[in-house]
Amino acid sequence: MDQLEQTLHAARALVLADLEAGKVADADVVSLVEEAVSHRRWWVEQWPEGVAFVNGLIAQDVQDALLERYGRWPLCPVCLGSDPHALDIEPALGEDPHWVCSKTTTSVARVGALNKWL
Repeated sequence: MDQLEQTLHAARALVLADLEAGKVADADVVSLVEEAVSHRRWWVEQWPEGVAFVNGLIAQDVQDALLERYGRWPLCPVCLGSDPHALDIEPALGEDPHWVCSKTTTSVARVGALNKWL
């Protein structure tokens, strides 16, 4: 397996782990992950230097697709209150992406490690 495929499979596993942690990894949602991986495969083929960013980008793609179809995900476990909001990925385009509460600027977990919070 080449480097790109290894990276894509690893990113897929990280995002699926976060979805499992939030108990939202049903078949429809896993299909969203597969669509994101397919899209990012094409994207990295066009811009090979972007391979280091696929973990965060696939997580963002799935988060965006979930928002359109189901609602906000993952909900922030830091701000428990009447104004639920989703965590953001930071850096938006960078290595070592984390789920972050944008209201408190708290880094909650690395992508793939939400199981400690959800």
